[in-house]
Amino acid sequence: MNRLKQSPRTLQNEHEGFDANIAVVIPCYKVIQQIAKVVAEIPEYVRNIYIIDDACPEGSGEFVRQHVKDGRVRIIRHANNLGVGGAVISGYLAAIADGADVIVKIDGDGQMDPGLIPFFVEPILIGEADYTKGNRFFDLEQIKSMPGVRLFGNTVLSFMAKFSTGYWNLFDPTNGYTAIHKDVAKHLPFHKISNRYFFETDMLFRLNTLRSVVLDIPMDAHYADETSNLKISKIIFEFLFKHMRNYFKRIFYNYYLRDLSLASIELPMGLLLIIFGVSYGTYHWMGSSQSMVATPSGTVMLAALPILVGFQLLMAFIGYDIASVPTRPRQLGRHRMLFTGTRPSKPR
Repeated sequence: MNRLKQSPRTLQNEHEGFDANIAVVIPCYKVIQQIAKVVAEIPEYVRNIYIIDDACPEGSGEFVRQHVKDGRVRIIRHANNLGVGGAVISGYLAAIADGADVIVKIDGDGQMDPGLIPFFVEPILIGEADYTKGNRFFDLEQIKSMPGVRLFGNTVLSFMAKFSTGYWNLFDPTNGYTAIHKDVAKHLPFHKISNRYFFETDMLFRLNTLRSVVLDIPMDAHYADETSNLKISKIIFEFLFKHMRNYFKRIFYNYYLRDLSLASIELPMGLLLIIFGVSYGTYHWMGSSQSMVATPSGTVMLAALPILVGFQLLMAFIGYDIASVPTRPRQLGRHRMLFTGTRPSKPR
């Protein structure tokens, strides 16, 4: 896999002053061909690696036990398949119990470069973010390797996610390369988060309700011979329903339950005015069609004006919502990081 244009800084180990406990969670389901290589490439400063055998028919956990000789590896086996979200949550809970400060999640299929872990960890440890996630859409040349159907699906899902999660500054919401601070993870309602493919997007929705700061980290799009279990055509309508559900929940939590602002008035007023204008205009248009008499200009204006004003109010609400993206991290970045080499490049 091609890495970012600049190499990430190299984290020093604990004895050289690096005092944060970093853990890596790897859900495993039909990845025995790649998992050993993925574990071997995880940097030495990572203290614990949690392999989650999510009732894998290939026996990923047993394969790792027999073939991966790394003292940092902890194997967690599920009796029943819980999905990628359920596997990640099991890893989160184990890492939190073992005292991890930052928990990184990567896939076991080799599509995510473990060498990029510093890019995901640094913003959290220095107090710039609570959660980081990958974004494969920064480099326009690299995304040419992404299959067309997946590119289109991810673009559609990204725009839906902006509305439902409230993170208007993020893209590529289904990207599973993530890192989270323990203080934020402890406050997440894991029992409410989707266990399957909606997990990453549902996480963003829950993070927004906690007012957590989330940053996108540029990474390359990489597709080899691995077969993805995620089929955009099969989940697009399920995702649409769940996005709508989360959108209404978020609006209620942030604008009516937790706080009241001018935006709390703009949204319902805008909707009511648009509904009135459309209903009033449709009623008189149907009447004119039946009577074959032209609708008076005053009636047309009375229908059009509420629609225009309502649209303006909705745009004002969306503008307020965009400006309300969380910018102050919940955690304080109390850990020290020592690096050698080049600083990570900032997201472009």
